[in-house]
Amino acid sequence: MINEISAQDAAAALNADDTLLLDVREPIELESSAIAGAMHIPMNEIPARLDEIPRDRTVICMCHIGGRSMQVAGFLAAQGYEQVLNLAGGIEAWAQDVDPGVVK
Repeated sequence: MINEISAQDAAAALNADDTLLLDVREPIELESSAIAGAMHIPMNEIPARLDEIPRDRTVICMCHIGGRSMQVAGFLAAQGYEQVLNLAGGIEAWAQDVDPGVVK
């Protein structure tokens, strides 16, 4: 089972050097909303680009509302990643609870 993290808790966690926000949305989705500092790898590219995702950091997976990122988090866990979380509510929650300037 993958644990979820709230947008507010994720924002606080990103201040630590050991946490990475992984945005798994499609490039076109980034045109309307993105979170500065997030690593972007579209969901369908994750298996081929797995080596780009550090294993020694907490990885918070994020998408639009949380469905795709939960699937990616599960995949990462199955690949041996030990510190994987899903951003509950995705960028929608981030825009509502952390940064209203992020367009949904």
